[in-house]
Amino acid sequence: MKDEIKVLDVVALVEDLETEGLRRGEVGTVVEQWKEGVFEVEFSDNSGTPYAFASVRPEQMMKLYFRKDEAA
Repeated sequence: MKDEIKVLDVVALVEDLETEGLRRGEVGTVVEQWKEGVFEVEFSDNSGTPYAFASVRPEQMMKLYFRKDEAA
């Protein structure tokens, strides 16, 4: 069962978004849910400076976990 993606989740792209200049594996934070099935994701560098925003569907990204108990 796939967890529901929500605002402030950290996600990674599972496919390239060529029109946005983003590649599979890039990590971002969900900042808004525009409509059913479309999320605005902010992509930032290591210093926290945003370098891209993209509208992404759930099937184009995966939710990331940073603690083992959250993924269980």
